Amino acid sequence: MTLLDIFWAFFVPNILGYGGGPPIIPLLQGEVVDHFGWQSLEQFGDVLALGNALPSPIATKLGGYIGYQVAGIPGAAVALIATIAPTAVAMVILFKFREAFKTSPQVAAMTEIVRPIVAVLLGTLAYQFLASAYQSVGLWQTALLTALSLVALEKLKLHPGLVVGGALLYGAFVLG
Repeated sequence: MTLLDIFWAFFVPNILGYGGGPPIIPLLQGEVVDHFGWQSLEQFGDVLALGNALPSPIATKLGGYIGYQVAGIPGAAVALIATIAPTAVAMVILFKFREAFKTSPQVAAMTEIVRPIVAVLLGTLAYQFLASAYQSVGLWQTALLTALSLVALEKLKLHPGLVVGGALLYGAFVLG
């Protein structure tokens, strides 16, 4: 039953996660943390942070790691198949209709409608991570990391991977 649970936990978010990695993350968090309880929100946040610091798509990294954590190598394989299968099947099917719908106003409208939904999902996830950080390390550490990250990303224009790596080092050496 666990391998089937892993399959559905990664297949459904990847079917519903229109637009790639960012929309999938809150859906995966709902499955991994809220529904199955395989990880706490803090653990999921740590895996997400580490995954964002590494190259390649985030969904496959999360799938491989969490699947392995839950059920070893078979779990990782099932999670990766469940992560990749929806996109592969959709690409094969949709490629046949590419020319017919390339300039469709409905497709353009659907893309515009999805953007605010993705923003709300990511905002909710960010709020949950912020609340979790506040509970585990306190107000001042959370505010400091948030402010430094904001300055590094917006003012200094540092790559997000460097900011995540810096936050990981801060957590390891200062908060550790």
